[in-house]
Amino acid sequence: MKKTIFLFVCTLILAQNNQAQKTSSSLKKGSISINENHPKSQKVSKILKELTQNGCPGASIAILDNNGWWLHSEGLASLEENEPLTDNHLHYLQSVAKTYMAVAVLKLYETGKLQLDNPITQYLDSRVSQMIQRANEITVRMLLNHTSGISEYNFNPNYTATLLQHPETVFKGEDYIGYIKGKPLDFEPGSRYSYRNSNYVLLSLIVDKITGDHSDFIRKQIFEPLNLKNTYYQISPRKLKSKKLPNSYWDRYSDGVLENVSFVQQQNVAYMVGDDGIVTTTQEAILFLKGLLEGKLLQENTLKEMMTWVMRDGKPAYGLGLASNEIAGERFYGHSGGGLGAGCELRYFPDKNLYMFIAINIGTVTDSPLHVKLVDIRERLYETLLE
Repeated sequence: MKKTIFLFVCTLILAQNNQAQKTSSSLKKGSISINENHPKSQKVSKILKELTQNGCPGASIAILDNNGWWLHSEGLASLEENEPLTDNHLHYLQSVAKTYMAVAVLKLYETGKLQLDNPITQYLDSRVSQMIQRANEITVRMLLNHTSGISEYNFNPNYTATLLQHPETVFKGEDYIGYIKGKPLDFEPGSRYSYRNSNYVLLSLIVDKITGDHSDFIRKQIFEPLNLKNTYYQISPRKLKSKKLPNSYWDRYSDGVLENVSFVQQQNVAYMVGDDGIVTTTQEAILFLKGLLEGKLLQENTLKEMMTWVMRDGKPAYGLGLASNEIAGERFYGHSGGGLGAGCELRYFPDKNLYMFIAINIGTVTDSPLHVKLVDIRERLYETLLE
C-alpha cells in the first residue's frame, strides 16, 4: 500500500461527492428482496447526500422494517480514485464487535463452561490475572457490563504512540492488557458502570482459554448459523486489503482537513481482539442483530440476562454487550462503534419494528469541526426514520 499521505479539504470532498451516487435498485442478495419503493427512501437518501456534502466522504445505510429491506450509499469509498461507495462495500464495526464477543461468552455460559458471577481468575491464565489488580474480585459479568473498574488500555500514551507511529506492529490480546498491568482499579468492582475496551480484550482471552481460539469459536457459533458470508473477524492485513473496503479518513489536526489513514485503520483492526476487529456489510450487520434478538443465537433466558441493564442516571444504559437508550423518544437496543477512520451505528427500535445500520468512513474518535454539522444531520436522519 502506498504510504503517501493524502490531504483533502472539504471543498474537494464537495466537488467529488457530486459525481458519486449509488442507489440500491440494482442490489439483490440471495433470497432477500430490496424494496426500491420504500417510503423512507427519498428522504433518507437526501439526508445521506447531505452528510457527504458536509465533510463525510461516504455513508451507507441499511433499513429493515415493516416495509421490507432498503439499502443505499452516497459519496466516495476513495477520494483519491473518485470511487463511489456502494452497498456491496464492507464496513468496520469497531465497538459493535463487543456484542458478537458477548454472544460468544454467553454461548459458553449456556453450556456450563463458565459462570457469569464467578471471578475471572477461574478462566484466565495466571499470568494475565496477575496483571489485573484485585482480579479475584472481578466477575465475568462485570467485564460484560463494564462494571469491573479495570482501567482503559486506550488511555495509555505508549499504546497510542505505538499505534500511530508504528502501525505495522502486531498486537496480541495480552499486549493490550500489558498497557494496564498493575494499574489501580478506577472504582470498586461492581459499584458502577464505566465503558472500558479492556474488559472485552479480557473476555477474548477467557474464550481463548476455554475453546482454544475465540476467533474460530465466533465464526462457528455466530457467522455460520446466521449464514454471514461477508462478515470477517481478525483476518490478516493482507486479506483485509483484498476485501472491498472503503478508504478511511481522519481529521488529524481538527482543522477540517482529511487525511487518508487506511493503512493505520486496517492494521489496527486486523489485530484487535474482543473489543473490535469485525468488518461486514450493512445488510449482514442487521442480520446479526435480528438473529440475536429473534433467539437464533441464544436461549430465551440467556437473552434476558443479556438485556439486564446497568442503570445510569436512572435509565437503562448497558447490558451484557448490548446497549439500550433512546433516540427521538424511542427506545432502542444495539451498539455503536467509532475508530480512527470510521464510525457506525447498529440499532433496533422495537416499537417501530425498525432495524437500521449506518456506516461512514470518517474518523469519529477525535474532535473535528466537520462533526458539528454531521451531528445535526444525524439527528435529522433519526427523526426521519422514526416519524
